[in-house]
Amino acid sequence: DVQLQASGGGLVQVGGSLRLSCVASGFAFNDYAIAWFRQVSGKEREAVSCSTIENSSAYVLAPVAARFTVSADNAKNTVYLQMNDLKPEDTAVYGCAAVERSLKNYKVVTACKVDLFEYWGQGTQVTVSS
Repeated sequence: DVQLQASGGGLVQVGGSLRLSCVASGFAFNDYAIAWFRQVSGKEREAVSCSTIENSSAYVLAPVAARFTVSADNAKNTVYLQMNDLKPEDTAVYGCAAVERSLKNYKVVTACKVDLFEYWGQGTQVTVSS
């Protein structure tokens, strides 16, 4: 079974840091792009980053690019999202998703169209208090 498990969320003060982990299983990790997304209740899902085996930061949401860093440990089938200098507007449920890298999905991956990703995991809550 395909599984994506996000963890590492929590309550942090403004300016603090958190490191989220997304562990993937049940598919060939190298053949998939992994996205981090976030969603606030009542609002649209927002893509935060997209990673491939060649480039863990293939896409990073512009407003967070200076504060968030994406990395991957391919041996552990894990993608990390290091979030620094957190702001109240970063409060959301953060999750990860996967899509197979194929010609059909080329634009989905390059534009990080997370809504078109194929597999989804449960999210982890990040709350930034002021």
